[in-house]
Amino acid sequence: MSARVGLQKRIDDYVAERRRLGFKMRSRHTLLTSFANYVASQRHRGPLTIDLMVGWARQDKWRRGTPSTWAARLARLRHFIHYLKQFEPDTEVPDELTFGPQAGRVAPHIYHEAEIMELLAAARKLGPRGSVRPDTYATLFGLMASTGLRVSEAIHLRDADVDLTRGMLTVRQTKFAKSRQLPLHPSTVAALARYRRLRARHASTTQESPFLIGGRGLGQPIGARQTHRVFNALRDSLGWVNRGAHDAPRLHDLRHTFAVRRLMLWHAEGTDIEQMMLALSTYLGHAKIVHTYWYLTAVPELMALAGGKFDRFANREGDGDA
Repeated sequence: MSARVGLQKRIDDYVAERRRLGFKMRSRHTLLTSFANYVASQRHRGPLTIDLMVGWARQDKWRRGTPSTWAARLARLRHFIHYLKQFEPDTEVPDELTFGPQAGRVAPHIYHEAEIMELLAAARKLGPRGSVRPDTYATLFGLMASTGLRVSEAIHLRDADVDLTRGMLTVRQTKFAKSRQLPLHPSTVAALARYRRLRARHASTTQESPFLIGGRGLGQPIGARQTHRVFNALRDSLGWVNRGAHDAPRLHDLRHTFAVRRLMLWHAEGTDIEQMMLALSTYLGHAKIVHTYWYLTAVPELMALAGGKFDRFANREGDGDA
């Protein structure tokens, strides 16, 4: 490291810059500070080395001692190391495979239309009878399926965020501290209007009230943990066959289903998917477009479409040779 600028100062500058871009960086700042403390404890002088970084990565406080844990820590450090290298050119950069290949995202369960309908019907049968709770969960699940919202985004919607006149949702301060507006399909607008009318019979709300309310009091929000418990109980009662690589279909897979169905629809319509990926990435609130492209390689339904497209191309080429 440069004698003029210490490692902790570089870390603080890096974190400040990332925060200006909208990243919260709370846990990342703590992790990088632990790296600075480790470097100091080793009495290291000069450019940072891969051996130093590997030694720190192995010092996870839970002492789980697994390569996947070390790889995850090193991966989070690598972002800062790339930043640091512009100021300290002799800084070494660890390879992504230092601890072997990292586990990647696995294929989700993509819901059939019939499964979504079964889920909504089951939610409407929830108790207690006569409460707003069944309609709240049916509306939540339907909203996620029709917009691709994260569950946290859906349950934190305020009443003012749901503009049914313009058919628009405002999703505020999302996972990556960015807000976005989502146009709604007319059928979704109609379903949300119906829920708002039903909700009015049970609670008095203001523009700042949560749009989706629980049954424990006037205008009380629903919680993420309770939402997952309700979904899991309904899922188990419906006995679906799991088509994903997780242990069972998940609530978050409604979001994945929205993205996949949209891509499949564009494909069927002959739309240039490459040109639409940025729009879909923005709609979903992805921090990086690579997270949207992941669907094209990880989801069997889309891989099948890509394979069929290649077969048709190969057949045309073969016909030309004949």
